[in-house]
Amino acid sequence: MSEPGLDDIALFPLQTVLFPGGQLPLRLFEQRYLDMAKACLREDRAFGVCRIREGQEVGAPATPDSVGCLARIAHWDMAQLGVLNIVARGERRFRIVERRLERSGLARARIELLAEERDAELPAELQGCAQFLRAILEQTESTGIEPPARYQSCLWVSARLAERLPLPLEFKQTLLEIDDGAERLARLAAALAELGARLPR
Repeated sequence: MSEPGLDDIALFPLQTVLFPGGQLPLRLFEQRYLDMAKACLREDRAFGVCRIREGQEVGAPATPDSVGCLARIAHWDMAQLGVLNIVARGERRFRIVERRLERSGLARARIELLAEERDAELPAELQGCAQFLRAILEQTESTGIEPPARYQSCLWVSARLAERLPLPLEFKQTLLEIDDGAERLARLAAALAELGARLPR
């Protein structure tokens, strides 16, 4: 089912790449983003997270990549006046069709949803990726993932690995734009091999 209001989605350009199913903690203090979050909570609407192509997260409006991921606020608190802490959950991927700036500097866009990604069961030759991810999560005090874990899903394993590994943002963006989960995981495994990472067998 399509997200209502795809012709008017607030954008949040960030120095990160959000994948469907991922969790994104954010600390909001700029008025434009506080207002955006309040509207999203009030109307139960998603906003768009895009990697910054040019510019910075704070200050003058940044130029985002054209492909991003819708995010919906799952948790929030305001322990300090004027600072809103949220955890947003990645939903569907989208492409920006048309973008405009409000006077506040908040970017809004008309978007189109990309096709649902194709998943596949993890092939034997890529089982090491799942074991590598499991080892990372077991060493993390708070995993930051929604259960259940899906270690036999190419989409799930590739997305969770891409979120956690210190890979160039340009490469993570390339992975986000790949429609096929098996291809995405194979590309990720090849990149790790080039970096000399030893995957479990």
